[in-house]
Amino acid sequence: MTTTVLSISVGDTQGPPLRPLPMRIAELLQRLDAPPRLVAHLRAVHDVASQLIAWVEPQYPALVFDREAVLFGAATHDIGKTVHAAELSGPGSEHEEAGRELLLAHGVSAELARFAGSHASWDVQGVGIEDLLVSLADKIWKNKRVPDLEDLVVVELSRSSGRAAWEEFMNLDEVLTRVGDGSDERLAFQMSYPVHS
Repeated sequence: MTTTVLSISVGDTQGPPLRPLPMRIAELLQRLDAPPRLVAHLRAVHDVASQLIAWVEPQYPALVFDREAVLFGAATHDIGKTVHAAELSGPGSEHEEAGRELLLAHGVSAELARFAGSHASWDVQGVGIEDLLVSLADKIWKNKRVPDLEDLVVVELSRSSGRAAWEEFMNLDEVLTRVGDGSDERLAFQMSYPVHS
């Protein structure tokens, strides 16, 4: 199992060229004996978050956000599914708080552990751009469009750029369409791994 977790996390992929997970996270997933499908999912979402950041940074230089926090959040958002593995193939939200607690127990700061608990709560008051980007990556990796979530991102982009919301919507729509076009390969990559170790 150890080799499988590390190879899924950081090895070359047969399908889409996905960025490797940070070694710190790969090693944590290894220690937790994370299910292979979960590791593949986290790598796919981390890759999409990287693509979103690569687009946002040059387009919105005035937008202040913690890129490393976004990448960490994307790479660990579902880590609670190591405890609630049934939620890998079915609905459920128990993994959210369990993931936050698991990260805290492994020495991760509350600031970073929050993504495991908040990635599905992007619509609550006071959510920051980092949380929105993690939530967006968790949707667009499989080309799922969520208009209310996208509207919140547009507000942040418009506030940063000073441009009209409709203009920022067009910009965001273009990048989400491009990133979403790779969803079939990402889904195939994830589904090529079993739910259980």
